[in-house]
Amino acid sequence: MTLSQTYHEWKEATKREGLEQGLEQGLERGKLEAKLESIPRLLALGLSVEQIAQALDLDLEQVRQAIQETP
Repeated sequence: MTLSQTYHEWKEATKREGLEQGLEQGLERGKLEAKLESIPRLLALGLSVEQIAQALDLDLEQVRQAIQETP
């Protein structure tokens, strides 16, 4: 294998890894956004901030912040 081929393979592997990491981060961000969007509905159902945090596996501060940012 030539140096050029080795470089090309390394470059492609690095690119693939970056795409996989980006996809994984995007999926995680989407899951978090879905949880945060459900907070107002759970509040409307009468759940407490603590119950919401526990049900969604979020920190209390994340729930409180989402509530403050809800229009």
